[in-house]
Amino acid sequence: MKKLYSLLFVVLLTLGALAGCTGAKDQVKEEKKSSVEKKSEKVSFPVTIKDAVDQKVVIDKKPKKIVSLIPSNTEITYALGLGKEVVGVSDFDNYPEDTAKKEKVGGQEINIEKIISLKPDVVLAHASGVHNSKEGLQQLRDAGIKVLVVNDAENFEQVYDSINMIGTATGEKKKAEEIVQHMKDKLAEIKTKAKDIKEKKKVLVEVSPSPEIYAPGKNTFMNEMLNLINAENIAGDQEGWIKIEEEAMIKRNPDVIVTTYGYYVKNPTEQVLTQKGWENVNAVKNKQVVDVNSDKVTRTGPRLVEGVEDLAKAVYPEVFK
Repeated sequence: MKKLYSLLFVVLLTLGALAGCTGAKDQVKEEKKSSVEKKSEKVSFPVTIKDAVDQKVVIDKKPKKIVSLIPSNTEITYALGLGKEVVGVSDFDNYPEDTAKKEKVGGQEINIEKIISLKPDVVLAHASGVHNSKEGLQQLRDAGIKVLVVNDAENFEQVYDSINMIGTATGEKKKAEEIVQHMKDKLAEIKTKAKDIKEKKKVLVEVSPSPEIYAPGKNTFMNEMLNLINAENIAGDQEGWIKIEEEAMIKRNPDVIVTTYGYYVKNPTEQVLTQKGWENVNAVKNKQVVDVNSDKVTRTGPRLVEGVEDLAKAVYPEVFK
């Protein structure tokens, strides 16, 4: 009898082990299946995209060679992990540092011959430059190169559209969605902190120096950023990018002046602090003049969130340490 029980015990153990092996194999199969599904979700070509100029662009396979005609497109492409695929960039590109090693294909005017010689699978153009390069872009299309015109984003939602468009075109849709979600989460954090601010500060943002000071009004990115951090844009009652009347702005008495031209003007804050006629302005009296990185607050790419943080620290350093 004892032998029978022992034999039954061994049989049960064997069956259990076999079941375990089968379960493990099933689990491995499921993991492999999931992995394949993820890969197929990431790369599903051909894709058809309606771009910013209403062109239906069909991209047959994942691009191996990309040319970008504007820094914002380049920054998005690098954020998607496609730095190696970028073979050409504009003369204005400076971020990330790796862009210095890439072929330059022009600035306001693009070098068509150079672009064609690079044999890109796709050229990432931009709606803001279409009026200057309509014929050139058509030449690229006629040469069999896919040209995708990315929208000229005027708010964060449109920036998200740009990132998703480039992500779809390059087979990195999932990564694009992750970038967008990270940006949304970061902005939500900033807005939550800003809600607790009781005394809203008045801010003047200078995008060009004296004697012709330009500032952002309503319906600009900068205005949206200032609203996000719970600050008042003293030029916010005017439309677009405006040349300010100094007397009017002095009367409005900003608490903080933010400059964005430190990349080409030496000591921009000192220049503002010593401007004649501004001595009694709160920002000047209290030395609340800060220069921020222009690229972070003007380029419509993933770093815009860093730009919002920089603005927040400039205006409310006690809240955004």
